[in-house]
Amino acid sequence: MKAKLTIALFTVFAFTSQLSAQQKCASTAYQQEEMMRNPSIIDRIAAIERFTSQKTENRGATNRPEDAVIKIPVIVHVIYHTQSEKISDAQVRSQIDALNKYFRRRNADTTNIPAHFRQLAADCEIEFQLAISDPNKKSTTGLVRKYTPITKWKADDLVKFSSEMGDDAWDPKSYLNIWVCNLDRFAGYSSMPGGEENKDGVVISYSAFGTSSGPSGYDMGKTAVHEVGHWLNLKHLWGDANCGDDGVSDTPKQASYTVGCPTTIRVTCGNSPYGDMYMNYMDYTNDNCINMFTYGQKARMRALFAIGAVRNSILQSKGLDAPQTFETPLPEEDPKWLHPQLYPNPALNEVSIDFAYDIRWIGKTIFVTNLQGQNVMNVMITTKNQRIDISRLQEVIYFIAEKKENGESMKQRFIKL
Repeated sequence: MKAKLTIALFTVFAFTSQLSAQQKCASTAYQQEEMMRNPSIIDRIAAIERFTSQKTENRGATNRPEDAVIKIPVIVHVIYHTQSEKISDAQVRSQIDALNKYFRRRNADTTNIPAHFRQLAADCEIEFQLAISDPNKKSTTGLVRKYTPITKWKADDLVKFSSEMGDDAWDPKSYLNIWVCNLDRFAGYSSMPGGEENKDGVVISYSAFGTSSGPSGYDMGKTAVHEVGHWLNLKHLWGDANCGDDGVSDTPKQASYTVGCPTTIRVTCGNSPYGDMYMNYMDYTNDNCINMFTYGQKARMRALFAIGAVRNSILQSKGLDAPQTFETPLPEEDPKWLHPQLYPNPALNEVSIDFAYDIRWIGKTIFVTNLQGQNVMNVMITTKNQRIDISRLQEVIYFIAEKKENGESMKQRFIKL
């Protein structure tokens, strides 16, 4: 079984490499790489799939406790380098509103669903709210903003770690973590149920987050709807293979993804007479032409919250409970400089270099050279505000320089008095 899954991973990886040019979703390639990097995830995903299949196949009775509206606490990590990436509170709220509108089938554009698919369109009865209590039961706005020296992020999870100049996830057993950043090449990607907990959540490009903020095709907040769908165990409609299986019975098989905004029936994989369900949120169709989840997708998502399921703990989250401690939020401060700052200059006995806005310098070695380029001192950086004793140096001009593995360099001049 595992050997077959491994072969499938490489097949899917080859297929999804062609999708990256669509600039829409990096989830499949990301998830396959995660499974190849950590094969134990494969067994966990297989167990979740068996559980999900059992739950969706046995659904019949209604008005059970698990049929109540599911409310998910959300924490949004805004990781910004420039002011344009530092999205507003209103922009964050517009995305939460969009998630609720589309997951609850309250969007006006459901009237555009073709008649033969309209009866399949579901109110998923899943809602999203910004958290009001953090993991320590302190008050929160559900929004964290954090400056980073990183100018662009890849779909490699580094944005999910403070040590990499991103921001650490809040407890994924209690919160949906969404990171908003300058994501390179893609509009978004999502972790998968069963993946590593400290990477659990969704990453969205700041240009595709919220409504009326992004480029044409990404301006209605539906990128986040698509990625949260992945977080809730939905696959792409084509099953990430030619005429593949997305694990949902009421979505027709289709050959692959859809681009743009089709206006006619597109028949693939023998799915005539009605063709592809390209108006489904789990396709790549432009925002203004996607408008539905199906009842089968609803059942698959909600199965994650059943007793014993991987996301059941969110139902017991305290993230939407009244906080026990109220604190006045500290004012947000942008960095005064975007590079290490040296002071005083000129200096008599000591200089300091402030690395507070880029702790990746810690652990590196500073080289102090004279005007002839000769090395006169090496200093290991051990703190965000590094002090350097220059009392033994002669009264002359010196340079401090260093270079990181990613090619970023620092060179500053100071005068010794």
